[in-house]
Amino acid sequence: MTTRAVVKGVGHYLPERVVPNSWFEDKIDTSDEWIRSRSGIERRHFAADDETTSDLATQAGNAALASAGLTADDVDALIVATSTADLTFPSAATMVQHRLGMTRGFAFDIQAVCAGFVFALAQANALVLSGQAKRVMVIGAETFSRIIDFKDRATSVLFGDGAGALILEADEGDGTNADRGILATDLNSDGAYRDILYVDGGVSTQSTGHLRMQGKEVFRHAVEKLAETAHRSLEQLGLTGDDIDWIVPHQANLRIITSTAKKLGVDMDRVVVTVQDHGNTSAASIPLALSVGVASGQISEGDLVVTEAIGGGLAWGSVVLRW
Repeated sequence: MTTRAVVKGVGHYLPERVVPNSWFEDKIDTSDEWIRSRSGIERRHFAADDETTSDLATQAGNAALASAGLTADDVDALIVATSTADLTFPSAATMVQHRLGMTRGFAFDIQAVCAGFVFALAQANALVLSGQAKRVMVIGAETFSRIIDFKDRATSVLFGDGAGALILEADEGDGTNADRGILATDLNSDGAYRDILYVDGGVSTQSTGHLRMQGKEVFRHAVEKLAETAHRSLEQLGLTGDDIDWIVPHQANLRIITSTAKKLGVDMDRVVVTVQDHGNTSAASIPLALSVGVASGQISEGDLVVTEAIGGGLAWGSVVLRW
C-alpha cells in the first residue's frame, strides 16, 4: 500500500465588489474590448477597504471545511500561499488558524507569487507522505489590488482579489496511477528573471511598492515553462496529454492558457477557465478554479487533473492529482 494525499474538500471566496473592465475606461487609456482581446478578462473582484488577505482566506477555509464535513481541529497543518499577507509578521496562516478555530497543529505561509499554490500543494503532500500531518488545509489568498499601480495600463487591468482552499487527507492507495490523490509534482525557480515580474518595494527597502511586469517576456516564459513542467510531472507517471481529464491552470491570461493547452495537446473543452470572471488572482487562481470546476460539475471524483503555474522569481511548477 502507498500513502496518498487525497482531496477531501474544496471551497473559495470572492469579495463582494465586482469591477468590470469599463471601470478602468475613465482612469487610463483602455477599453473593455482592448482588455478582453489581450487577456480574456471581463471582470474581477476587489476587496473592500477593511477586508484583508487573511479575511478572504478564512472565508475560503470555512467553505472547504464545510465541503469536507470537517471542523478546524480535524486539520493538523495549514499552509497559506500569498504574496500579499496582512502584516510583515506574523504569518497570514496563523491569523487564519485562529479565526477558523483551529487550536492545534501548525500554520505557515509560502511565498512563490502566482506559483504559490502549486508550491504549497507540494509541501502539503510532503507533510502527508512523511507522516507529519494527516490532514492539511492549503489556501491561496491574495489582495493584489493593494499593490497595483492604477496608472499602469499594462498591469492594472489584469489582477483581482480572492481566495481558494483545498483540504488534503492521508489515504492508502495501491501505488498506481489509478490512485486518488497527488501523484506527481515538479517545482522550479530561476532568480535570473527577477526583473521581468516583481514589486518595486518591500520591508528591507522601506517602501510598499507596486507590481511591475515586462508582459511580452512573461508571456514567452510562461508558455514555454508551463508546458515543460506539466510534461515533466506527467512523464514521472508514464502519462501524456491524452490521459488528462482536466487542466486547471493558473488563470493569468487566456492566451497563455490556450497556448499552453495546445502545447500539451489538450483541447480547450478539457481546461477549466475562470480568468474572465476573476482576472489574475495570483496564488488564489488555481484553488479558485478548482472550486468553481467542482461546483459547476466539470471536475468529478476519479478525474486526472493537472495544475500548473508560473509567477515572479521566476518560480513555476505543476501538480498531477486524481480527484
